[in-house]
Amino acid sequence: MLPSIKQTWFFNIRGDVLAGLVVALALIPEAIAFSIIAGVDPKIGLYASFSMAVVIAFAGGRPGMISAATGAMALLMVTLVKEHGLQYLLAATLLCGLLQIVAGYLKLGELMRFVSRSVVTGFVNALAILIFMAQLPELTDVTWHVYAMTAAGLGIIYLLPLVPVVGKLLPSPLVCIIVLTIVSLVIGLDIRTVGDMGELPDSLPVFLWPEVPLNLETLGIIFPYSLALAVVGLLESMMTATIVDDLTDTQSNKNRECKGQGLANIATGLLGGMAGCAMIGQSVINVKSGGRGRLSTLVAGVVLLILVVFLGPWVSQIPMAALVAVMIMVSIGTFSWESLRSLGTNPTSSSVVMVATVVVVVFTHNLAYGVLVGVLLSALFFANKVGQILYVGSELTDEGTREYRVVGQVFFSSSEQFIAAFDFKEAIDKVRIDLSRAHFWDITAISSLDKVVLKLRREGTEVELVGLNEASATLVDRFAVHNKPDAVEKLMGH
Repeated sequence: MLPSIKQTWFFNIRGDVLAGLVVALALIPEAIAFSIIAGVDPKIGLYASFSMAVVIAFAGGRPGMISAATGAMALLMVTLVKEHGLQYLLAATLLCGLLQIVAGYLKLGELMRFVSRSVVTGFVNALAILIFMAQLPELTDVTWHVYAMTAAGLGIIYLLPLVPVVGKLLPSPLVCIIVLTIVSLVIGLDIRTVGDMGELPDSLPVFLWPEVPLNLETLGIIFPYSLALAVVGLLESMMTATIVDDLTDTQSNKNRECKGQGLANIATGLLGGMAGCAMIGQSVINVKSGGRGRLSTLVAGVVLLILVVFLGPWVSQIPMAALVAVMIMVSIGTFSWESLRSLGTNPTSSSVVMVATVVVVVFTHNLAYGVLVGVLLSALFFANKVGQILYVGSELTDEGTREYRVVGQVFFSSSEQFIAAFDFKEAIDKVRIDLSRAHFWDITAISSLDKVVLKLRREGTEVELVGLNEASATLVDRFAVHNKPDAVEKLMGH
């Protein structure tokens, strides 16, 4: 038990604590911004980020991953908050958590195996672009001081790691935030700060139950929103877990992560917070700053609460330029530059899937839409590719029998190709179809086999099927028409 706790919690104490500090500082403006998007008080997003991070540190399936209030979830809440108010949002958050726990027990996390690498790459690139675009308002119509501070911040972030001792002891994003804050206060720069984003809370969150009627009418109102929140939250969390797996070269438990996200959202709803999920940007910051274990996520949540409640006046002085520099670093580090170099060498289908995922996500600002389009395109390309493997050859034996040899997968995509390979006008007494190197996958494939057999029989040709494997034979026995005399006579008009 103790070795297991040490392995997941205390194997990287210094790295996790320092990374957690960086993440906590970077979470504050994002949580406030997402609260504004959702139409709720800034403290709702801040409380959500605290509770999500703390609970997921214990219950999640991916150590080192950060969960908090997110933009993708905030966009789904706008209409609910506007039409029904905060209490219904809290109730929807509780139901969202319950649905995610159910998803975990149904092992829906395993569906991630259907998401191709091209979709993941497109998702990552799109998110990097969105993170960068989200910083543009902070760099538009501002004084030169903001540009200078942002450039200085990027300089610290990228040059400090080159310094032999200091670069290894302290995460450069944390140094960037501290140094630029001190410079801003000493010089007295009139630039936008965290305090300008919204008022920070001055009290700890308290337990509360949503003040909504517990009836079917309430369920009818919140269920569509809860279902959408649960799906988008799990999708973004599973994608983030996959990315952190790659960054750290470790594995995660996707089904445990589903349950953990559910528990975290239930805790969030009971503490007056909005629904949240894993954050790719903050998770990348955590990993890049040295965070690897569950301790980094716990530190991020606890320090966030301490900062906003007890150190609010100081935190509010942090210049947004410092945080913009950190997020630009995240967007540059998140983007897969190798994917651009591989566009010309990768299969065309993979490149199309990646680019389509990026375009849909960037233009809709909805990560779920992009992933859905990517998965559908991947499935279509795969079906087409497998269907092209089908080969049907034929020869005339010494006995005067035409023998067809079918090689490959027969299913909805290749069924027409299968039928077209036969010569139904050839005057011949017997046809043998060798299926020993073929596999029939669905009722469309069985229907195509029926058409071939029945058309040949209409021409007076005897048909023999040989070599069906056990799985294909089972489908043929259940669904084929050609081996059922009554059905054959009806189809042939007798």
